[in-house]
Amino acid sequence: MKIVELRPGMKRVDLKGTIVEISESREVTTRFGDVSRVATAVLADDSGRIKMSLWNENIDRVSVNNTVQIENGYVTTFQGESQLNVGRYGKITVLQ
Repeated sequence: MKIVELRPGMKRVDLKGTIVEISESREVTTRFGDVSRVATAVLADDSGRIKMSLWNENIDRVSVNNTVQIENGYVTTFQGESQLNVGRYGKITVLQ
């Protein structure tokens, strides 16, 4: 699958791309009352770019210019933009 094909509401998204940007992580309180770290990355492939949420240990797992494989991700809309999420049941693997 390519980034250009992603639409809000899609589930079971598998794709490969390159991390081109990662924001500073920030602490948030989840709806379950837990404190977690979150950062926003920008994932790119030859068809386009999409923002992607990185939570906790996934923030430390990837770096700018890493090629990653996303398995079982899903797409939401946040502040009017499509966003890719790995989520609890998804997986992010660094390929290089």
